Amino acid sequence: MNALIVFTIGGGLLVDYHWLAYGQAVTSAATWILCLALWAQSDARRRPALAACLLIATTGEVILSLGWGLYTYRLDNIPLFVPPGHVLIFYLGTQWVQRLPERGEWWVAALAFPVVMAFAWTGRDTSGPILYALFLLCLWISPSPRLYGTMFVLSLALELWGTWIGNWTWSQHVPGLGLTMLNPPVASGAFYCVLDLLVVAAAMGFERRYGRVPVSASDAPEAASPGLKASTDSTQDATLSACSSPR
Repeated sequence: MNALIVFTIGGGLLVDYHWLAYGQAVTSAATWILCLALWAQSDARRRPALAACLLIATTGEVILSLGWGLYTYRLDNIPLFVPPGHVLIFYLGTQWVQRLPERGEWWVAALAFPVVMAFAWTGRDTSGPILYALFLLCLWISPSPRLYGTMFVLSLALELWGTWIGNWTWSQHVPGLGLTMLNPPVASGAFYCVLDLLVVAAAMGFERRYGRVPVSASDAPEAASPGLKASTDSTQDATLSACSSPR
């Protein structure tokens, strides 16, 4: 499934851009089919996170692209492959998180810091420090920070690929704030981290409400984050575990 996701998204962006007549429709169909296949093979504990990702990502796209104008897609729309694409990227992140070494997320943050600050200092991406701060916040409040370290890198790779092809373009200035942005912003992965944080929180709330996940502090496999209570930690860890399956 992981390789198929990479092929569908990476290849689909090429098809979308170069096959002007039907590329976007074909890519959208392929992405939705794969997303539905993922849903079909997922158990009941995994589905709330996938559904939450689809709903929150769609809302975010409408607000950030059509509403705020932070970025625009090639046809000035929101391609139908984008919402299910977010679901696939979220799932891929939960599968690849174990590849990041223990405490590796802080190495990601440390390596990103001088790059973000350099572009901000030159004035080319003054939005970078704000996005970087959002990324650090996700690391701080989550008991599973490796997920956000993984997503920060994975989403930056996706952004570089999509903007290089020309599927979407980030605005040079943040509307209403006067900040500058690169195409893509160096710390654009922070948007994906915030999305995943909201997704996990929504799935966690669903699981706690319907009593499917134990919430005692002793059930948490990782140390509690200073920003969350122990019961929240264990539930979030369980939700993340529910999103994972053998490769």
